[in-house]
Amino acid sequence: QVQLAESGGRSVQAGGSLRLACAASGHTFSSYVIGWVRQAPGKEREWVATSTPTGVRPFLAASVEGRFTISRDNARNTVNLQMTKLQPEETAVYYCAARSVLTTGLYSNLRTYEYWGQGTQVTVSS
Repeated sequence: QVQLAESGGRSVQAGGSLRLACAASGHTFSSYVIGWVRQAPGKEREWVATSTPTGVRPFLAASVEGRFTISRDNARNTVNLQMTKLQPEETAVYYCAARSVLTTGLYSNLRTYEYWGQGTQVTVSS
């Protein structure tokens, strides 16, 4: 099992940047795929990015590619989401989620993630 805790959410002006952190506890962190998901008010959860165990090749949603970066530090059991050029419509609760490296299915399929954090609020004002 793995426990996840997000941090770093706050209010920011449109066009600004923010870095979110996902800290994981539990053993064998390096055997988990870690994803970032967001949920805007009144909308369904939306996949944002995923880091595989090696962190070598990140996967990003088209809507954030070129602006967001996902990075992983297995020694510190953390996965960060660096966000730039934020827009008001990206106001949401941002969650990190984990699934076993053995789980199949698209990284964007939220139902494949077994473990979820409590989320951190990001508010982008215009």
